[in-house]
Amino acid sequence: MYEESIIHVKSYSFSIRIVKLYQYLIKEYNEYSLAKLILRSGTSIGANIEEATEGYSKKEFLSKLSISYREVRETLN
Repeated sequence: MYEESIIHVKSYSFSIRIVKLYQYLIKEYNEYSLAKLILRSGTSIGANIEEATEGYSKKEFLSKLSISYREVRETLN
């Protein structure tokens, strides 16, 4: 049986929150530019983590994890 890691669970939950924030910014403020940026960077975190765990080497794993970390920083700043 496949058991998800804590990082997968948290990145998925974060992505859900980002999508809700995106919808809120569009609906309440008509803020499309910022909303799209947040959506792109916030949802790519999980995708990069998934790619990292499927990596073929330690170097590839660290590279994808590093990209995820940069996306987190971009989203939160």
